[in-house]
Amino acid sequence: MYNLDDIQNLITHTQQLTLLYVEDNSEARETTLLLFEEFFKNIIIATNGLEGIELFKKNKIDLIITDINMPKLNGLEMIKEIKNIDEDVLIFVLSAYNESGYFMDSIKLGVEGYLLKPIETEHFLKHLKKVITKLDLIEEAKTTLHFLQEYEDLTNSSAIVSKADTNGNITFVNDKFCNITGYKREEIIGQNHNFLKHPDVPAEFFFEIFDTISNKKEIWNGILKIISKDTKSINLDTTIKPILDDNGEVIEYISMSRDVTDIINPKKQLNDTIKTLQKPLVIYMKIEEYDILEELFDTDTIEKVQEKIAKYLQTSMQDICYFDKVFQLGNGEYALAQEEDYCFNNSHKIFIHKLQLFQNKVRNDKIDIGAIDYDINLLISISYSCEQVLESAMLGIKKLLQSKKNFIIANNLAQEKREIAQANIKTINMIKKAIQEKKVISYFQPILNNETLEIEKYESLARLVNEDGEVLTPYYFLEVAKKSKYYPLITNIVLEHSFNALINTDKEISINLSAIDIEQKSTRDTIFTLLHQYKENSHRVIFELLEDETVKNFDILKEFISDVKKLGVKIAIDDFGSGYSNFERLVYFSPDILKIDGAIIRDIKNNDYSRAVVKTIIAFAQEQNIKTVAEYVETEEIFNILKELGVDYSQGYYFGKPEDINIKKS
Repeated sequence: MYNLDDIQNLITHTQQLTLLYVEDNSEARETTLLLFEEFFKNIIIATNGLEGIELFKKNKIDLIITDINMPKLNGLEMIKEIKNIDEDVLIFVLSAYNESGYFMDSIKLGVEGYLLKPIETEHFLKHLKKVITKLDLIEEAKTTLHFLQEYEDLTNSSAIVSKADTNGNITFVNDKFCNITGYKREEIIGQNHNFLKHPDVPAEFFFEIFDTISNKKEIWNGILKIISKDTKSINLDTTIKPILDDNGEVIEYISMSRDVTDIINPKKQLNDTIKTLQKPLVIYMKIEEYDILEELFDTDTIEKVQEKIAKYLQTSMQDICYFDKVFQLGNGEYALAQEEDYCFNNSHKIFIHKLQLFQNKVRNDKIDIGAIDYDINLLISISYSCEQVLESAMLGIKKLLQSKKNFIIANNLAQEKREIAQANIKTINMIKKAIQEKKVISYFQPILNNETLEIEKYESLARLVNEDGEVLTPYYFLEVAKKSKYYPLITNIVLEHSFNALINTDKEISINLSAIDIEQKSTRDTIFTLLHQYKENSHRVIFELLEDETVKNFDILKEFISDVKKLGVKIAIDDFGSGYSNFERLVYFSPDILKIDGAIIRDIKNNDYSRAVVKTIIAFAQEQNIKTVAEYVETEEIFNILKELGVDYSQGYYFGKPEDINIKKS
């Protein structure tokens, strides 16, 4: 499973690549492009093998995904021709048939993999990651080979270089290798690389390296922890490349490293430590109310506090379990990692109980930072017995901050996040397809005058029709859309539908707008274009401003309201009475209409508080000459109460549901 960060990282890489997609079936092509377009900015399409070859010759292609059965020249024949031109180009075969013959033929031609139609997202992501990794390795190999061709003085000044034979015995080292390890060249040549192995690093770690470079014949990259002649620990950012002969057999290994002992990122150190553990347990801690700490003290004091706490943790945690290091991660965050079985010994419940007792002890201790004593409170998240223990522990801290609690067992939170990410991808694909197929539609709900019982307005409401023909409300797609590039497109579609409705009715049309909409210049431009296009009817347009506490620029908002009002547009505040910011918004918005929050209306017949709130809103609105609309009017009893209280308009299922209808002039 891939989380949202992994997917975004893949997209960051693939957006820079050019894909040649070869497929003769138009229906399959259109469907598959929906997935490809999420990852590739540049896609070149060919409909047969001959066209694919010509387009490959004319363009710089990074990746090819091709069908097999095609007219003029099939996929395998095309691959053979293209491999004759560039044998390093990366190719995936795409087919609806899982036939071993095709599979073996494609493998012989040197393709990277085989994708079955329809493409499964998880399978596709796995292959994409493989592509990115291989492209990185190819680039790195080119750099390495070029570097080794440079003269020895350039090598010695920029990298730690060594070579070894197939048994791991060192055959060459440069001066920097000797300087960093403290050994003379004659003490090194002929030795096995293992003589530099740090005692803290398990043997399994080196088995993994050997498997990668020898059995898999792939480049290995990572942090190597070694020990120098004077027993000093050294962290090397290392790349090891197997050198192959014409038959694909390893003949030697070349290693390039740089010393990152002093500059290595603590998060990277933590990740590397976790990788060396068989069953890792991670304890993640954060100083409670760290943001207040930043407000109270200067940078030097904050650094002193964090360092003192790190030393305190290093000493105090040893009473619970031995941890080699407390990783100080910044922003008041710390982490510890150890083998799960080592910490739990006989009982995980006892360990967790001890950890909670330690947390309580911390609350009673103080950190002496000179002029003041600082009271420590720590949020603690522990993760074990699951994949992605670090990510789960970090998500646990986020959950604690949201819930205002201080301790959590965060097992499997990362998996939950990945599942949410997968659901979001599915929703985004659904939104994209709905936009392309014009299945984002508008429903209209009537708003009645409580005195005349005549329809005077309609509210325009967005809906999305999915592949199964189900009509979905914004609850199922809008929040995800807001985090994607498709939200402005949905807004523009709803705006066009709403303004078009003005032609078919003499009633007012009410349109929902959020702060995100108004702050988007392209959306504002669309609104003013439509207002001028429908200038004779602009006085029948109402913009409902949604409750939104994330307004970034009140000046833009106020200017927009002023400009649309000059064109005759009315302003309504939606969900009035639901939040603390409502009366403040009145100053900025100067509304013509207040829409009373439906949650208050629902309870009005049984809740005296709700009735009192509605009375207050009505009194205020009447004094300010502002009209009121009650939402969610679902029964005659509720309507009669609202009419008696003096509400001007009603909207709800009692009078009519939102429908896909052609509203007509009365």
